[in-house]
Amino acid sequence: MKVKAMGALRCAIVMGLCTWMGVAAAQQGNARPWSDATVSADARARLLVAQMTQDEKFQLIRSYYAGPDRPSDKPFPKGAIASAGYVPPIERLGIPALEESDAGLGVASSDRMRPGDSATPLPAGPVTAASWDPKVAYRGGAMIGGEAHNKGFNVLLAGGINLMRDPRNGRNFEYAGEDPLLAGTIVAEAIRGIESQHVISTIKHFALNDQETARNTINVQIGEKAMRESDLLAFEIAIERGKPGSVMCSYNKVNGDWACENDYLMNQLLKRDWKYPGFVMSDWGGAHSAAKAVNAGLDQESAGEVFDKEVYFDAPLRQALAKGEVKQARIDDMVQRILRSMFAAGVFEHPAKKAPIDSKANLAVARETLEAGAVLLRNDNNLLPLDFAKLESVAVIGAHADKGVLAGGGSSLVTAMGGNAVPGLAPTTWPGPVMYHPYPPLKAIRTMAPKANVQYANGNDVAAAAALAAKSQVAVVFVQKWSAESVDAPDLALPDGQDALVAAVAKANPRTIVVLENNAPVQLPWLDQVGAVLEVWYPGGDAGNGIANLLSGKVNPSGHLPMSWVRDASQLPRAEIPGVMGGTPPESVDYNIDGADVGYRWLQSRGLKPLFPFGYGLSYTTFEHGPLKVATRDGQLHASVTVRNTGSRAGADVAQVYVQVPGAKARRLAGYAKVSLKPGEQRELDIPLEKRLLADFDPARHGWVIRGGDYSVVEGRSSEDLGTPVSVKVPAGAP
Repeated sequence: MKVKAMGALRCAIVMGLCTWMGVAAAQQGNARPWSDATVSADARARLLVAQMTQDEKFQLIRSYYAGPDRPSDKPFPKGAIASAGYVPPIERLGIPALEESDAGLGVASSDRMRPGDSATPLPAGPVTAASWDPKVAYRGGAMIGGEAHNKGFNVLLAGGINLMRDPRNGRNFEYAGEDPLLAGTIVAEAIRGIESQHVISTIKHFALNDQETARNTINVQIGEKAMRESDLLAFEIAIERGKPGSVMCSYNKVNGDWACENDYLMNQLLKRDWKYPGFVMSDWGGAHSAAKAVNAGLDQESAGEVFDKEVYFDAPLRQALAKGEVKQARIDDMVQRILRSMFAAGVFEHPAKKAPIDSKANLAVARETLEAGAVLLRNDNNLLPLDFAKLESVAVIGAHADKGVLAGGGSSLVTAMGGNAVPGLAPTTWPGPVMYHPYPPLKAIRTMAPKANVQYANGNDVAAAAALAAKSQVAVVFVQKWSAESVDAPDLALPDGQDALVAAVAKANPRTIVVLENNAPVQLPWLDQVGAVLEVWYPGGDAGNGIANLLSGKVNPSGHLPMSWVRDASQLPRAEIPGVMGGTPPESVDYNIDGADVGYRWLQSRGLKPLFPFGYGLSYTTFEHGPLKVATRDGQLHASVTVRNTGSRAGADVAQVYVQVPGAKARRLAGYAKVSLKPGEQRELDIPLEKRLLADFDPARHGWVIRGGDYSVVEGRSSEDLGTPVSVKVPAGAP
């Protein structure tokens, strides 16, 4: 060491090319070659793994629960931020801690975790999906990723993509609808946005966690072809495009094996077929073994000391390693994958730490997401938009619209600045508390209509609400249905007599507008009695102003449904969810009933007409779609269509291209594009078609196969509102 130092000094004196500081930096760089950011993430991870002791490796493959509600015999992990999970740093090698926060709608910061903390809540996942705009998804992801980083987090448990097989699933509000292409492309961009902020994003829940009832025990039964063409295709597209650092395996079993012990899902599919380079973490309480889970592809056990029966990735795994049940090479692979994702996201070079947050700008992102994804379902006689400047009286009714807007419950719950606007509603404990974000539509409407007498009725007294509506020029009724992680809804009805409230108000005033705050489609028995219906789901940050902007026409609604809106449960593949109201939980659920025909594909294959079709959405302007053209370029089918704004307002529309494969009963969304146009403006859209939507998965060949023949390609504004089909000859072969 002294010889090298003397040589360096001589070099500095004689040649003037280096200094003591430069030599020290070079020596440090040589000591830690994995610090060279010009080297690939894979190579850096390999270099670092080679320097780690076995204890350091075992430290990285498990996280600790960092919530304040830990058992008394399990102390809070030193150095952790109160949150979902924590992996301590390895300071000897400069490996930073992993600070993990829920979830995909913002930095989850309920009072249960960090009293007094707050974050910006994004609208529910279906809002982003309903925008049909990947740019909207990216901006939302970047916003919550940036907030996470500036709060000290470098892992977000985001990327929810489970397909909506049932509108009663209590967690649909975290996801992106029923279609694998739309969900895959939208969630991919949200993940890319998060990771652009040097935060690792997960994608979850892998796989087929499509209901919450008995989620910790249920066995999902489905054939390989069906799952590859539905839920797993959504994951495949999102992982290809979004490149999440981690995949979170789910609670349920898939064809007999726990998802977090499932060799087919993790080894054969994710890591072999898809060549996924990142790591798989268990859901909290999702690990069930040491050797079996590790050999099946699980790389990191999450919070096992609190949520699992034992910490499998400690003593039990060490014992399995000593017995030869697990190879050392597999342990090294687990560590390599975790480090690789840390390097790829820039976790080493850009350490997460507390920094100022531009709450105003972030609220604007949340509001603009709502404005892009709210869906106008009905607008009889052009009741909307309202000219607030001319209105003399407005009745605002129901759903605590004087205080705020509803949010979904569970681990994704975000506490906005100002806290819960309606505290104390049951359930106050998990999966609650029931949360209302403090962005009241009433206040925003009053601001928008300064000359009008805007009065509020809570809706508990139906007669009083109807009387207020009768003496007002227009009535805006807010209705709601709370949903949460770990519980499913028993039916599709609005609770608490809200249907009777809407019917009474509509009878008193035909100029009644209904604003829906809900998790997923619900029955609308009063639909034909009201003038307009606006779907905002759980509308998130600055929602009051966003809703007022949409009602007034300051913003033209452009959302299109990311799911089919069934008329009632009789149109679903499973009329009931057994065990949803308690009693003996079901042992299994049969997804072979619908298979790959999820949502609109199920309805089409059975000849059923929904209340509103997948892709449906109205506007305050009108659009004309020209004839469809289909051509092959660079081995890929492209659809082109000219969309023209034929109305008097600027607006945005979505061109949706569906393909019908020979022999199939249902069409498949194969491409889409959203376009914003001024009045009279037109634009030709070029839409590449996803090759796997032209193909079928063949388990015997273990790959995608195009049948070949005459394919019907059609474009339109929803899965039912379509133009003239174009027949295209497609050669057989691999896509």
